[in-house]
Amino acid sequence: MIPAPVRYHRATSLDDAFEALAEEDARALAGGQSLLPVMKVRLARPSLVVDIGRLDLHGLDVTHDRLRIGALTTWDQLARSSDLATPSLAALPECAAGIGDLQVRNRGTIGGSLAHADPASDMPAVLLALTAEVETRSATGSRSLAVSELFVGPFTTSLAPGELITAVVVPTPPVGAGSAYVAVEHPASGFALAGAAALALPDGSIRVAVTGISAAPLVLDGSDAVSALADVDVLGDRFAPAGYRRELAAVVIRRAVERAGERRGAAA
Repeated sequence: MIPAPVRYHRATSLDDAFEALAEEDARALAGGQSLLPVMKVRLARPSLVVDIGRLDLHGLDVTHDRLRIGALTTWDQLARSSDLATPSLAALPECAAGIGDLQVRNRGTIGGSLAHADPASDMPAVLLALTAEVETRSATGSRSLAVSELFVGPFTTSLAPGELITAVVVPTPPVGAGSAYVAVEHPASGFALAGAAALALPDGSIRVAVTGISAAPLVLDGSDAVSALADVDVLGDRFAPAGYRRELAAVVIRRAVERAGERRGAAA
């Protein structure tokens, strides 16, 4: 497949990117692993592609109370980071290591994936379970919003035109917590038919989020997340009927909760 003709601009700064993105139908390009495939099948036909991939939005910064991940940090960087080698944050590298293939993990970025908002994307469930926020910038200013406020529907977010995700901020879970991510993927695409993230807290409570089963990732009642699936409008498609996807979701929820609980015990 060949994309429709499109102009290209490599941004040298955020201000330069905002100026270019002011053009109607302009789209930002980070790692290209989400935008380019839909351009190739002409589901997206931007007039201008604004490449932000070389802006200084990479890397992880860890303090006592939060983890800040630059929007252009790749999946491979997350999977390999020693800063995430703790039971409480284990879901992050566990999820990142299973996304796509080697090429996708080396080029795909966390910010680009979140902005794309594919309902089968893995990482949103992890970030929901960890109560993360995204930091954004636009030509008119900056703001922070909870990841739960970001996703509106399939491939749709609450980002304004020309607004870019600049970082993801994860509050540090308390000492003794454990987290996990488990998914059943389609063997050809690698996207989640059902994925679940769990955060097991020292007080015994559990926070659970799921992806791949509905129009957007969502948080379920951690005390009885499997039963809560009965109230979810689960999607059915040619890859998995709704009933099968619901059963898969129950399986990955149980596995994620069990694994997070084991890690909580190891961290105590």
